[in-house]
Amino acid sequence: MKLKRTTATFTAFLLAMPTILVSAESEEPAEDSSAQGPGAFDKKDEVIYANLDSSGAQQDLYVVNNFTVSEEGTITDYGSYSSVQNLTDLTAIEQEDDRIEFTAQEDEFYYQGNLDNQALPWEFDITYELNGEEMTAEELAGEEGELQIQIDTAKNEEGQEVFFNNYLLQITMTFDSERYKNIQAPDGTIANAGKDRQVTFTVLPESEESFTVNADVTDLEMDSIQIAAVPSNMAIEAPDTENLKEEVMPLADATSEVNRGVGELRDGVAELNDGVGSLYNGSAQYLDGINQLQANSGSLVEGSDSIKGALQQLSQAVGAGSGNMNLSQFTELTGGLRQIAGGLGEVQGGLTELSGQYSQAYGALDQAVAAIPDASVSEADIQALYESGADPATVDQLVQSYQASLTVKETYNAVSQAFDAISPALETSAGALTDLQSTLNTMADQLETSLSATNMDESLQQLQEGLQTLSANYDQFHSGLVSYTGGVGELANSYGELHNGLAGVNEGTGELENGAAQLNDGTAELADATSDLPDQIEVEINELIGEFDKSDFEPVSFVSEQNENVETVQFVIKTAAIQKPDEEQTEDAVQEEKSFWDRLVDLFR
Repeated sequence: MKLKRTTATFTAFLLAMPTILVSAESEEPAEDSSAQGPGAFDKKDEVIYANLDSSGAQQDLYVVNNFTVSEEGTITDYGSYSSVQNLTDLTAIEQEDDRIEFTAQEDEFYYQGNLDNQALPWEFDITYELNGEEMTAEELAGEEGELQIQIDTAKNEEGQEVFFNNYLLQITMTFDSERYKNIQAPDGTIANAGKDRQVTFTVLPESEESFTVNADVTDLEMDSIQIAAVPSNMAIEAPDTENLKEEVMPLADATSEVNRGVGELRDGVAELNDGVGSLYNGSAQYLDGINQLQANSGSLVEGSDSIKGALQQLSQAVGAGSGNMNLSQFTELTGGLRQIAGGLGEVQGGLTELSGQYSQAYGALDQAVAAIPDASVSEADIQALYESGADPATVDQLVQSYQASLTVKETYNAVSQAFDAISPALETSAGALTDLQSTLNTMADQLETSLSATNMDESLQQLQEGLQTLSANYDQFHSGLVSYTGGVGELANSYGELHNGLAGVNEGTGELENGAAQLNDGTAELADATSDLPDQIEVEINELIGEFDKSDFEPVSFVSEQNENVETVQFVIKTAAIQKPDEEQTEDAVQEEKSFWDRLVDLFR
């Protein structure tokens, strides 16, 4: 019975078909869109769809334009499309060069425009490695091993810069959790999406990034990589910086204290350098005196040796009798003794003057070294100064100058006993020369007294005794003089080394003063730069926020600057999926084309 009713219905439909077709053909054609008046729309949205190959190269690009129509009629749009297609109804869209016209009802209207010669604002480079070997996507399908995918994004110089500067990219990769294990994405976010795992990367405006994903894969297949680009129009609220300001204030104060401390160090080093300079000048004078004394020591010993020989001859002559004596020799001997005594007096005067100059220079040096601060700076304090954000070169100078000042003070403390011993040695040497001078003058006086006696025989007897005593004593004096001049030679050689050391110290303290001055200039700049550090931090934060706050961005059309009322422009980009080829090949048998009636009958089977 059911079959009979169906057959009857079908028969009735077939009988009515000619009537329906005739009725359809007799209807009047739709009204020409050009006869419509101008329409209006409130806003326009553009969604740009782009297809990339598996390596990221651009392939297809088309735009879906959406108009919110406020007044029915003809609407004009612009775009360099290779072709357009109405996605709303069956009315025609007229295209003349870049000018697009269509008739829209009061509602939403959509049409698609295909672009052949327009570039995306971004370039994408996608590479694949399996077990450390670079491979193409086609080669990867069905493989297994350790997979690494690298995605590089960059500005496309042929694209529109306004979108690169204001749009945020979100890159999404979906992995079948049955195929992919141990997924790692250092710069991405990994989340579950049903039975799949989803990795998401974000690229900020005006940025070029490189991302990698690593995983263990079996029977490799992968869905398309999805890339969305939207305006980064989030308004970023400035954080409360009051607590931060309070935390950095101690740093600013500490920097100021460091500057004051370095200023004191600079003053102390300047005094030290002045003291060392005075010491060096006094040492130079002392060295000259010692060298002159050493140079004259040979003549002094030769003269003393002559006096010694003359005394021996006189003593022998007096012992033999007055007839064999030449009294003029006594007169020459007296003059020689007084001449030697005078020379020793000059040397003693030079030593006394040198001792005074050395004491003055040494006192200045001692005060300068004592002025170096004793405060110690710990390694933790130095590390904190490096971590404070101060200029590393300035901090290096500060640390080096601090360590050099400690070295100078420690070295001075170690050798101060040697400096202390020099002044007494100078005084002792001067006193010894004074005694020698006095002895020689006394000997000359005694000899003159003996020569002026009236009783020659008695005087000769006394003279002989005196000469014998004088000759014996002069032997001891001459031996002491030889030892003294030998000591002067050793002192001159040794003090030459000491003076060279003082020259090095003088040069070093000069460099130290220059370094301390430069360091003080640097810490002054640092203190000045950090004095308003809290306010600077707030300014820097505001500038940083301003770089990423694109909330004032005004949308512009991707396809033509003539388009108006553009509210949103979005990009939907995807790569080709990686799939294995079908194992079962479809038969190439050509099916016989069915007639209209055959297809109509198939509907009721």
